[in-house]
Amino acid sequence: MAEPTVVPEALPGAPGADTFPRLLLRHAGQRPEAAALREKDLGIWQTVTWSQLRDEVAALAAGLASQGFRRGQNLALIGENRPRLYAGMIAAQALGGVPVPLYQDAVAQEMVYVFQNAEIGFAIVEDQEQVDKLLEIREQCPLLAHVYYDDPRGLRNYAEPILRSYERLIELGREWLASHPGFFEEQVANGSPDDVAAIFYTSGTTGNPKGVIHGHRNLIAMSAVASRMEGLTHDEEVLAYLPMAWIGQNIFSYAQWLVTGFTVNCPESAATVAADMREVGPSYYFAPPRVLEALLTQVTIRMEDAAAPKRRMFHYFMNVARRVGGRLLDGDRNVSLLDRLKYRLGNLLVYGPLRNTLGMSRVRVAYTAGEAIGPDLFVFYRSLGINLKQLYGSTETAVFVCVQPNGQVKADTVGPPVDGVEVKVTEAGEILIRSPGLLREYYKNPEATAEVKDADGWYHTGDAGYFDQDGHLKIIDRAKDVGKLASGALFAPKYIENKLKFFPYIKEAVAFGDGRDEVMAFVNIDFEACGNWAERRNLPYAGYVDLAGREEIYQLVRDCVEQVNADLAADPMMAGSQIHRFLVLHKELDADDGELTRTRKVRRRFIAEKYLPLIDALYAGARSCFIETQVRFEDGRTGTVSADLKIADSKTFAAAQVKRAA
Repeated sequence: MAEPTVVPEALPGAPGADTFPRLLLRHAGQRPEAAALREKDLGIWQTVTWSQLRDEVAALAAGLASQGFRRGQNLALIGENRPRLYAGMIAAQALGGVPVPLYQDAVAQEMVYVFQNAEIGFAIVEDQEQVDKLLEIREQCPLLAHVYYDDPRGLRNYAEPILRSYERLIELGREWLASHPGFFEEQVANGSPDDVAAIFYTSGTTGNPKGVIHGHRNLIAMSAVASRMEGLTHDEEVLAYLPMAWIGQNIFSYAQWLVTGFTVNCPESAATVAADMREVGPSYYFAPPRVLEALLTQVTIRMEDAAAPKRRMFHYFMNVARRVGGRLLDGDRNVSLLDRLKYRLGNLLVYGPLRNTLGMSRVRVAYTAGEAIGPDLFVFYRSLGINLKQLYGSTETAVFVCVQPNGQVKADTVGPPVDGVEVKVTEAGEILIRSPGLLREYYKNPEATAEVKDADGWYHTGDAGYFDQDGHLKIIDRAKDVGKLASGALFAPKYIENKLKFFPYIKEAVAFGDGRDEVMAFVNIDFEACGNWAERRNLPYAGYVDLAGREEIYQLVRDCVEQVNADLAADPMMAGSQIHRFLVLHKELDADDGELTRTRKVRRRFIAEKYLPLIDALYAGARSCFIETQVRFEDGRTGTVSADLKIADSKTFAAAQVKRAA
């Protein structure tokens, strides 16, 4: 194995490698022909070397400069992960500008606030879809004067003066470099590690998104710490499949990429991610819980369709894996010889083929973050021999706050703080952080900055948690979401929801109970998993609304809810939070309808207001409730969907009954 490339030169403050453009030049100088980026285009992997990337970034930066882009200006980047968008980020930084990545699936009106707030005049976008969005909001964003597109398909007859192709921008840049020799190198040399490196807008769970300002110094510092901790080398392969606008993806496939020098692979499309992952075989992998939940659902569907002997073999060896797989992964020497032999056989027959199907055969380090992961889901992946670890962080902390070290992995904690990071818990249970990776401030929002960052440099996370006896941080929930039932019992909705989402038939859940006598829940079924289940039983259905309302599906969901209740009853702190009644929503919770953020986090307060009649019906003891809901389609049109939703009771358990009921 190659030696880690995170050397002192890569640390902030060291000359020549303390900004992202300087890191690019370092890699291009040291390993010019090594693969920096790969992109799958029309079924073929295309490679961009470090020297090719340097030349393209230089031309791109010069092209932007020729069009009037100057130090301190903001540049929007919108699209899937593409080498040219990565080049756009580095080019903006080389000129002293600030890249502002936006979510590619955001509708046009969602982008207005960011463009206005950040006063964006330049944008580099992927394709016609993104161009159309910017043309739609152009009158609301008068500063937007330059839009450059990567993919020209569908744009031949567009004549708007603000539009130019990426290729034309590169041509202008080469002309500029010909008349301004040494321009790029000079611009990079003028940069400082204290310059703003990027602005990341938060998901806007409770209101308008806030622009989080990060400098080169803090992003490089946290990336270097994590790379050293995991011994990352330039030989790692990474698949960049999550939105560029999400700081988690940006840290893993941009900041750590430039710090460590590994290869980033961009899939052809969202639809080909699974196949591309199997081809790439990443060694360093990152996935939020929602992705891991979706993969588990696919596995479950495939096993249900398998022959009975194969299903029995799968379940037998998975029971073995859940019992000893995690212990073996952590190097536990107390596992019996018989269990080791059983696991080895299971690895040959089940775990190995399953890891290969998931594209995780070569994964050396895998992280999950973004929101809390259910312990059952976490244990499932580790039992397969995948070194999945939890980390804790946020947009404001440059992701890395706590990470589980190898051999010290627990299902219910996020590990101890990483080097250089301080964490403390207030008497009220709120987690405070002081770190080199903290945000500088919120863009044009000193009031919000003052609310979360005190005079002593502590960042107030708004998360509730505590340290266990081993010094590992345990996250309970968002502090504002953690409450109490009328009885005084603890109510942590996210904890309950994660348990529900472990089941492949449940895609999303929202629990209610703060200040109430009992806990109630909304459930979104997983249409694919439930549809497959229904088809195998010859149950007809006409669509999502029809399937969600079937009595058989309600019974399927009830079984899941009651299993969760039995688990909750076994926990003295959570026994009072069992779900008494639930309903299956007639539509999927959707970011386009404001019910989820773009990172698929539940906007709990919004949902509570939007569906207040349903909540009232749950607590009033009603057997059903009619609801009509406005929905927004991908093309911007709106419509309505309505249904008479059934309300079902679920069995609850006393602690003493758990063993018998389970």
